[in-house]
Amino acid sequence: MPKVRVNRHAYEVHAAVGATLADVLRDELSLTGTKVACGEGHCGACTVLVDGIPTLSCITLVHALDGANVTTIEGLRDHPMVPAFVRADALQCGFCTPGQIVSAVALVDQTPKPSTEQIRHAMAGNICRCGAYPKIEEAIRTWRD
Repeated sequence: MPKVRVNRHAYEVHAAVGATLADVLRDELSLTGTKVACGEGHCGACTVLVDGIPTLSCITLVHALDGANVTTIEGLRDHPMVPAFVRADALQCGFCTPGQIVSAVALVDQTPKPSTEQIRHAMAGNICRCGAYPKIEEAIRTWRD
């Protein structure tokens, strides 16, 4: 059984071989902030951080993560990016928002003041069907305000 740290808590995961990280997070650990939309790694709704790197949890097998540190949206609830998204009104339906915030946090952890081009590049894997992209960019630009 793989052992992973999720949001700073150690878990021994009891999942069938082939189980995805998204399934384990949602079904075994009850961390339902991570959303699954496409289930094929195309939309970014399921993005979590694995050892600080944005990772599509719907296509990541949990058995490949033995010893990894996983951070979900629940682990970022105190990060200043969350209120930045609220201030900028960077959400509409909210379904993609957890993945958007996780990707944005990974970006600002590496580049605290990213340019528009850096934001667009880093966020390219996160689709918002509502089209809130300008507000998402604003939230990332102003996350420390």
